[in-house]
Amino acid sequence: MALCAPLAHAQPKSGPSVNGFGIAAANGPVEKWGTIEIELAGPSTGNPFMEVELSAVFRQGQRQLQATGFYDGDGKYKIRFMPDSVGVWQYETSSNRPILNGKRGSFTAVAPATGNHGPVRVRNTFHFGYEDGTPFWQVGTTSYAWAHQGEQLQQQTLQTLATSPFNKIRMAVFPNSDVKNTPSLYPFEGTAPLQWDFSRFNPAFFRHLEQRISQLRTLGIEADLILFHPYDKGHWGFDRMPADVNERYLKYVVARLAAYRNVWWSMANEFDFLKEKKPEDWDRYFEIVQMSDPYQHLRSIHNAFVLYNHTKPWVTHVSIQNGAVTEDYERAVLYRDVYNKPVVYDEVKYEGNFPQRWGQLSGEDMVLRFWEGAIAGTYVGHGETFTEPSGRAWTGQGGTLHGQSPARLAFFRKILSESPAEGLEPIDKWQGNPFAGKHAQYYLGYFGRDTPTAWPFVLFKTGLADGMKFRAEVIDTWNMTVTPVDGIFEVKKRDNYTFADKDGRSIALPGRPYMALRIVRVP
Repeated sequence: MALCAPLAHAQPKSGPSVNGFGIAAANGPVEKWGTIEIELAGPSTGNPFMEVELSAVFRQGQRQLQATGFYDGDGKYKIRFMPDSVGVWQYETSSNRPILNGKRGSFTAVAPATGNHGPVRVRNTFHFGYEDGTPFWQVGTTSYAWAHQGEQLQQQTLQTLATSPFNKIRMAVFPNSDVKNTPSLYPFEGTAPLQWDFSRFNPAFFRHLEQRISQLRTLGIEADLILFHPYDKGHWGFDRMPADVNERYLKYVVARLAAYRNVWWSMANEFDFLKEKKPEDWDRYFEIVQMSDPYQHLRSIHNAFVLYNHTKPWVTHVSIQNGAVTEDYERAVLYRDVYNKPVVYDEVKYEGNFPQRWGQLSGEDMVLRFWEGAIAGTYVGHGETFTEPSGRAWTGQGGTLHGQSPARLAFFRKILSESPAEGLEPIDKWQGNPFAGKHAQYYLGYFGRDTPTAWPFVLFKTGLADGMKFRAEVIDTWNMTVTPVDGIFEVKKRDNYTFADKDGRSIALPGRPYMALRIVRVP
């Protein structure tokens, strides 16, 4: 038997020198998929946020990418870039101010350090992978306002994440109206709660956010940034800004953050609760982000009761809230079939002790949802709502984790990491077959709350031939053990749909819930 310890996140080895925000100087060198920054001195009078335009074209041979610059206060203008290939890059700036226009330079991009696999992309239609081809098995969590808490609590959250199983965290750009915390920084100049100058961003707010994103990048964690949310409830007014402010905000955020490889864009959390915004507004926001981002990071939107049309071309993957669908793999697979894109059930209720029904999952129920989602060929997100004496909870404010699921999710993630790189595909989704994997090569089955004492060795026919041999392991997903099954199973055709062990053997199971099987072909 083998017991799996919680995963420790990979820390990139030392690469080119970077500052506290994970950014290399303009003359480089910089890692491939790292971040380089050009800083220029320019006008500080008037309103530079509204009046000054700045961008740069980055060239390598015949290739070129354009990145938009931004004003960082105190007469400083910056352009950030994430090179996607090694070698010499050249750049030239464009601006409506002569002092910023026509600035040229070059830098060298070097090989990425260990742990730097590039941004995450969609691969094989329903799955994810880093740009260098490494699989990305999404095991995410949510902590909406962790980056808006006090410094000590933010550091505690980072320490928790460093030893957690999570490789993605959903987090909000805007603070929410949480009476347990008054943020020290806000995204616009002005006075809280409602006296804002929406024509002027507060660079200090965004520098702080960049620092946190950089720290997550060092931990190997993707930052799924929620660009709008309804939890302001008019307290600061960030949920009901004028349309032109919303668009200017999106362009500024993308200009500042897109050069971080670990950024994902979520247009909103529970977008349908933002009643001031119409369906066409969300289409426009998607288009703005898509057009503004030269690296085309992943893009999604999260629902409460109304589903967005995820078939639209600017949606890269599906982000869904549904408390019941991942209790059953046969339900979980349906959204995948509808949208033909990766499906992430980012919110499936939370493990905790909240009085609300969405915050009362047991650890067993949370872990079950991850496994049911996996054998449907989809992905699931974690949340935790155990109330601390301070009134905080992980999903709202971060801090520490108290539930039973994280250790089991570390074990789950290890099992996923040993699966075929292409991603888990349902083996026979038309006939109640609780297995996913790769036909004739790899099968991962999960029995959920059922308590079988045996499983007849029978596999769906695709790719199989008489004489193929397999070995098997029994996985206890709750007690985190893997037990090899004695012997080799050789299959022969049984009927029009299945192959079975030629000697009619079964695999003994312990009659407990939350058991899984792993079956791998023997060469």
